Amino acid sequence: MPDVTYSTVETERDGSILLVRLNRPDRLNAYTNVMHDELIDVYDKADADDEVRAIVVTGAGRAFCAGADLGRGGATFAREHKDEPHRDTGGMLNLRTYQCTKPLIAAINGPAVGVGATMTLPMDIRLAADTAKIGFVFARRGIVADGCASWFLPRVVGIAKALEWTLTGRVFDAAEAHAAGLVRSVHPADELLPAALDLAREIAENTSAVSVTLNRQLMWRMLGADHPMAAHEVESRTLEHVGRGPDAREGVESFLEKRPPRYPGRVPSDLPDFYPWWDERPFTPLP
Repeated sequence: MPDVTYSTVETERDGSILLVRLNRPDRLNAYTNVMHDELIDVYDKADADDEVRAIVVTGAGRAFCAGADLGRGGATFAREHKDEPHRDTGGMLNLRTYQCTKPLIAAINGPAVGVGATMTLPMDIRLAADTAKIGFVFARRGIVADGCASWFLPRVVGIAKALEWTLTGRVFDAAEAHAAGLVRSVHPADELLPAALDLAREIAENTSAVSVTLNRQLMWRMLGADHPMAAHEVESRTLEHVGRGPDAREGVESFLEKRPPRYPGRVPSDLPDFYPWWDERPFTPLP
């Protein structure tokens, strides 16, 4: 992955792990259009890099992301270009996250509200510091959820909890997020990032990159399937492909020989020729 200097995010390589820091600490890492563009560029470059196995996203300073930058005051959410179909930038970011071929881990190190909370929903695993505060505060700002949260949030925590959090707009602590299944674990602040990196290394050092990508997309894509036959059809095709490949051979042989695996497959280079097996849905603005 080439070195790129960004203005709102920082990237750092730790072996095969890409660490991404939202980097506007003076604004509690508030989300802007520039941050949106830079995060998408980071994900594009990571997906194209065979050597990146996992991505960890955290915040610089004491916040993860305080939501949309409110620098425009009451006009913050007003459209500037009314002659163009409006697209929510948080939704565009999360659609890109959803498409990622590399697993993503959110290390929520502090306040994560509004788009700062919703941007973590299509990430695969979330960890939080015990001091973190999270809120889907849209109704308290006179707007509605962004980031495709009305699709993602009920699938992560269930419809009842998603409704409670979005209808009240209240901010809650990491313990409540953990109890509801929004975050996988809660850690002292100084132990959060090491825990997230350890989890990323567990993936990178013990699994097939091709298997991880295919499993990630199977799980996410099947959430919208109308019948288990859809899963059976795709799993059968992917099992046929990977089952005769070098990663499956290495996985079995390393297990039988009681040694660490050395998977040769790389992503995106060694993804099957039928990937992606779905057609991307175009954006069609409502009238």
